[in-house]
Amino acid sequence: MPDSRELPSALARLDRLSEWLGRSLSWLVLLMMLVQFLIVVLRYAFSVNSIPMQESVMYMHATVFMLAAAYTLRHDGHVRVDIFYRAMPAKRKALVDLLGHLFLLMPVMIFVILVSLGYVSKSWRIFEGSPDSGGIPGVFLLKTLIPLFAALMILQGLVEAWRNVLIMTGRIAPKEEEHHEEHL
Repeated sequence: MPDSRELPSALARLDRLSEWLGRSLSWLVLLMMLVQFLIVVLRYAFSVNSIPMQESVMYMHATVFMLAAAYTLRHDGHVRVDIFYRAMPAKRKALVDLLGHLFLLMPVMIFVILVSLGYVSKSWRIFEGSPDSGGIPGVFLLKTLIPLFAALMILQGLVEAWRNVLIMTGRIAPKEEEHHEEHL
């Protein structure tokens, strides 16, 4: 796990925020499973259907997926095709990661924010609710997760970029190498 103490204080706080948010949201996964279990029991054992309960699972899933993405980035848990990457020395990996954060992650996340702002603001203007009768009247809140996701990714991307600069300059040790078994 990356250590926040090696970073400048502002970046260390952002790093700890991603860690805290990811760990906190993990409890939402348990709640989501319990609600989904309850939905199934109610539907098949008692023939009771609840649109708000079904939508709440979607809301929880979206919240976990969107807001814990920075936590995943922090722990290098994103999908990577590493045919060449895995054989590189740590400083070269740090350079590849730095370039990826600066030239791929940041522009894409800025694009996501710019494209979603009109979409989200329109939803807020009308306080968009569920299209289903009796559904959760908070679609505008759900849509707000889009630019929030991108902003959190940008902040964690800055932390990771700086961490990679520190690795490349030898000021901190590289992240511990994890050995993953390949399955064909």
